[in-house]
Amino acid sequence: MENNIVKKHFSYKVASLVLSGLLCPLCYGDDSVIIVTADKTEQRLEDVPGSISTFSGDELERQNIEDLETLARKTPSFSFQSTGQSGFNPPVVRGLTSYATAFSSSMLMVVDGVPTLANQGFENSLVGVERVEVLRGPQSALYGKNAEGGVLNIYTRQPDNAPRMHLDGELGSRNKHVVRLDAAHPLIEDTLYIGVAGQFREQDGFIHDRYNGGWADDRKSYDGRAVIRWTPDDKSDISLRYSHLNYRDGASLWGSVSAPRYEVSSGTPGWNRSEGETVSLDIAHHFDSGISLRSITAKTDYYDKLKQDSDFMPAERFFMQRDYHLSNLSQELRLSGEQEEARWLIGIYADKTDNDLSFTNKTPLKVKTTNSALEGSSLSLFGQWLQPITDEWSLTLGGRIEHDQIEIKPKDSSAKSQRWQQFSPKVSLQYRWMPEQNLYLSYSEGFRAGGYDPFASTVNYPAYSPEKVRSYETGIKGLIAPIHLRYSVAAYYMQINDMQVQQFVAPGVTSITNAATAHSSGLEASLEYWLNEQWSVDGTIGLNRTRFERYRDGNNDYDGNKNPYAPDLTWHIGVRYDADNWYANASLDSVGSIYLDPANKYRRGSYQLLNMSASYPVNQHITLSAYAQNVTNKHYDAVGFMNGNVTVYSPPRELGMRVSYEF
Repeated sequence: MENNIVKKHFSYKVASLVLSGLLCPLCYGDDSVIIVTADKTEQRLEDVPGSISTFSGDELERQNIEDLETLARKTPSFSFQSTGQSGFNPPVVRGLTSYATAFSSSMLMVVDGVPTLANQGFENSLVGVERVEVLRGPQSALYGKNAEGGVLNIYTRQPDNAPRMHLDGELGSRNKHVVRLDAAHPLIEDTLYIGVAGQFREQDGFIHDRYNGGWADDRKSYDGRAVIRWTPDDKSDISLRYSHLNYRDGASLWGSVSAPRYEVSSGTPGWNRSEGETVSLDIAHHFDSGISLRSITAKTDYYDKLKQDSDFMPAERFFMQRDYHLSNLSQELRLSGEQEEARWLIGIYADKTDNDLSFTNKTPLKVKTTNSALEGSSLSLFGQWLQPITDEWSLTLGGRIEHDQIEIKPKDSSAKSQRWQQFSPKVSLQYRWMPEQNLYLSYSEGFRAGGYDPFASTVNYPAYSPEKVRSYETGIKGLIAPIHLRYSVAAYYMQINDMQVQQFVAPGVTSITNAATAHSSGLEASLEYWLNEQWSVDGTIGLNRTRFERYRDGNNDYDGNKNPYAPDLTWHIGVRYDADNWYANASLDSVGSIYLDPANKYRRGSYQLLNMSASYPVNQHITLSAYAQNVTNKHYDAVGFMNGNVTVYSPPRELGMRVSYEF
């Protein structure tokens, strides 16, 4: 059943306890069942024919995972580009990523059913989260555009009849102070509930500004979320949600490639005043016939406002400034049910995008500002059918047909428009060769939206087509309860056509074009293993090889080069000790070396981060915790960002303590 109606039903409480059981992912002596909604219907984790990693809210807190970049390091073949800017985080999954001016992402982030379509706003503080699901591989059959590499699904905690409050206070290195709140209370028992969550975070920077004095990169942000939930009967569940995110940061984590580390002399103060908000209405209803209806209506606005020095000298010679307003109105309506032994889902999705864009680039000779508007719309029909063939074999068929339209309205030129139509199929065959053990084969296609480069004014704003991915994958996954082991292994091959890349289209002018084809292949594995009642280990590894098959940029031939920002290797290993009244854990996370440009000239080396944390409950309400991030103070700067002109600094070691109160 798709909807999670609580009322006074005991089943909801049981489901909540099962999910919170992820606190210990596979408790010793406990056959933990993890329920996911990767295919927009509830399934056990082992029954999903694809690659998926899950994290509960309790597990995020235990491992001190406070942002998406930390979460990615614990997931195979998942990372982020090094931009040094809050709120702007292009994801990299299975070797796929996107450029800053594309206004589309290679991975879709979905929070409570609401999609984030661009790299701007691709961030979440993970406060008040029930669980996170990371789907890898093309998911466009059910999720549409920009899910070519995968989907990051975030589900927040829903309020119910049980009052709760979780309040954190944290102090850490560089005058860090954080306050977090996650609270809920019934307004009318069994009928109306309210929930709030959010955080305030402030921390001194670590890049010394020798010209102005002090730190160039101070950080300050706050985000909040509120939900009103109404369950008028035992078949309906309606939630009205509002969220807001606000940054008041200093400069980006940038410096000169030739200056001493962590030092700038910027005559142009940098700042980031970006903010975003989302309003959504989520309606779920279960009919007596067994059919479930789900409707999600959402309005999202993100204001990307940033100014950044790029020469790092007292004279104001080079700087960039963004003033973007990205707006999206979306509606998804779907029905799901069962037909004898089969399960089915059908839905329709539509959205309208309005992006107002202003970009200023300062050089010693002039200040150039480019103003454009991008307006787009999408309409798609999607569905899926899961058919058991025998007791062991099952077949899943899915697909989506999507019609996209985009129009550019430059301030200094006439408007232009383009239309595309995409069909994204999905086929998977699954074999349950033992109880709780599954083998699967799958074929799926995905795509990233096409568009216009709004800043290539000198070449009349050329259009580029959708990037298309065809993926072949096989895997095995399961839960071996007698030895307390959960595992998954997957191998894949992806063909990438009409790859969106930056290309020199005129002397000194770059634009996004479909100038490349590429392939990506890889192997992923993950496990969770309890040695006994106290000790447990978990680990992941992702091997990926993404190479250009064809990529010409003027006189440059990049055939055989690595796709920028795509590491060949990621891995994680964690160890945890659970005593009767305290716990401690340590993890080592590794990200392989990456290139920062298609010529493979500028490079960030591989790195490993050691993180540790421990927690002690003083009583049933108060818990004391301590943590250390990047214990060895590892440097992993990206030297050569922005075509070799910028170093993106990595943050130093961080120590902190936290006091938590909850009831």
